[in-house]
Amino acid sequence: MDRHFTPHLFDFLRRLAENNDRDWFKAHQAQYEEQVRGPALAFIEDLSEPLLGVSAHFSADPRKVGGSLFRIQRDTRFSKDKTPYKTHVGIHLRHVATRDDVHAPGFYLHLERRNCFAALGLWRPATAHAGAIRARIAADPEGWRHAAYRPEFVGMYGALEGESLRRPPAGFDADHPFVGDLMRKDFIAGARLRQSDVTASGFIDAYLGTIRTGMPLMRFLCGAVGLAC
Repeated sequence: MDRHFTPHLFDFLRRLAENNDRDWFKAHQAQYEEQVRGPALAFIEDLSEPLLGVSAHFSADPRKVGGSLFRIQRDTRFSKDKTPYKTHVGIHLRHVATRDDVHAPGFYLHLERRNCFAALGLWRPATAHAGAIRARIAADPEGWRHAAYRPEFVGMYGALEGESLRRPPAGFDADHPFVGDLMRKDFIAGARLRQSDVTASGFIDAYLGTIRTGMPLMRFLCGAVGLAC
């Protein structure tokens, strides 16, 4: 399939944002399946084989439940916002060595009206993993420079994002050339996408391009936490 997503996906998400309740969603379930979930699952399935050509250690899993496509239902248990549905599509290509959805190395595709992006990295890693990444940055600054600061990566993803500590962690040199990165809580980056990019023919190849460009960073992070990449 050359074209997976159409403007209907973004139109459905717009209408869902305007009518975010269970009765409306139930009445439009068939449109959701046809215009949103079906195309997203087809995209994931068609991505699975070419993704193996980039890395055998990340999975594009097209299962309806438990696969790469995040549920449309929101978890409202601990949120003041009780609207039941997300107004975006989230696709996560997680590392095959873990079942963790959000705190493991992976690639993420976010489709939302006026807010589409391709992201990658490690969001809020466990304390031991954060320490291991910082230790590798400190020990191999040139490797980190190639992973996170080479022109091809910066041209596509810009600067790394996320939250940071207020001061360098204990045991690390405050004068290290990458002290700002040693202070990171998150090791993530995102490349902005236009809706017209997402709905264009050949988007799957363009998205694979974002993955290839990000692989040196992923290899650095995975290597630091003891995972193949």
